[in-house]
Amino acid sequence: MRFLIIFIFLIANSYAEEVYDIKNLIINKELKKYENLSFLNDQNKQVNLDDLKGNLILLNFWATWCAPCKEEMPSLDKLLTDKNLDNLKIFPINVGKDDLKKASKFFEDLDIKNLKIYFDNPKTLAKTFQLRGVPTTILINKDGLEFARIIGSIDFNNQNFINWLSDYN
Repeated sequence: MRFLIIFIFLIANSYAEEVYDIKNLIINKELKKYENLSFLNDQNKQVNLDDLKGNLILLNFWATWCAPCKEEMPSLDKLLTDKNLDNLKIFPINVGKDDLKKASKFFEDLDIKNLKIYFDNPKTLAKTFQLRGVPTTILINKDGLEFARIIGSIDFNNQNFINWLSDYN
């Protein structure tokens, strides 16, 4: 019996290392469903997540005053161009109450070329997702269910992360 428990532990740990060898990644044990999720684009128009079903969605919550957000944003910008993730839609959502001018300057200073700027709406996704800080990234599958999140910053160009994410694409 002891051998069986050790064997299961070793198998579980080897699987965990392959999947969980990504800094700050938390994979949900149960998929989370949310209703009526929306945020604002740079024209102050609502973007509804229900309209995006069928796509892999990455919601990245950030603020201009956040140093780790500044650090990870260029790799997030580059991730959008990865050919292995052609079904990935990325929405960097400013939760810092910044106006478009300040958020645009942030993107310009970091030479962000592929991403567009989005804003949390008055209903605040930050509250819905119970964010504890920024940056936080929420990953939503093709069925509109949260399957993972990243608490804190990561290098979105980490090959382990890209390989893992492409399994959901």
